[in-house]
Amino acid sequence: MSEFIAPPCSEHITILYQDEHLLLINKPSGLLSLSGKNPLNKDSVHYRLVQDFPTATLVHRLDFGTSGIMLVALNKAINGLLTKQFQNKTVTKTYSAILFGHVFGEQQQDKEIGYIDAPIAKDVDNFPFMKICHEKGKPSQSEYQVIERAEILSKALQQTQAITKVSFVPITGRTHQLRLHSHSINHPILGCDLYKNATSEALAEEVFGPRLLLHAQQLCFRHPVTDEMIEMVCEAPF
Repeated sequence: MSEFIAPPCSEHITILYQDEHLLLINKPSGLLSLSGKNPLNKDSVHYRLVQDFPTATLVHRLDFGTSGIMLVALNKAINGLLTKQFQNKTVTKTYSAILFGHVFGEQQQDKEIGYIDAPIAKDVDNFPFMKICHEKGKPSQSEYQVIERAEILSKALQQTQAITKVSFVPITGRTHQLRLHSHSINHPILGCDLYKNATSEALAEEVFGPRLLLHAQQLCFRHPVTDEMIEMVCEAPF
């Protein structure tokens, strides 16, 4: 089993909020959250941050290809308090994504909402994939809101292709959850290297470039010291 070697990432981490207790940052797509065992995978969010914030620890992670908001603790006590909020499911995360095809949901007042309930398990015979497994999978739920449906012209495919921009709220936090759930309803996230089809892969590369079109756009939590409700928004770059 050969470890993934991350290509160099020239994009910078942007600090969205900073105080003596924590940071909120915008992670670029194509940067690991934590350095890998392989020395070629030294560059990461954590590796970069500890150059300026030696006590920084990550409270959660984003996949390599996912961009957007990450919460960083600046000491162990704060990390513990923030981790409890994640464990108690009082932290709300909202993602923006572009999916292949036209996605529909149920009309609820002025919103079009969909719900995916599909248990997820490790695909032990196919690392690093996860899989939908109703026998051994852990309960996994995601909610999405349709933001916009569109048609775009693919010169390579010589035809127009349907896409949908959605807002995702993962109710549970399983590995690869949003990517796998999207693929399970036959609407993979454009740019996904694992859960895809040939058309979605070609379309993403041609129109949007080599990145996963998944962005952690909003994070809501209580400040562990002031008890203030923090609602950070970082708009998706796509």
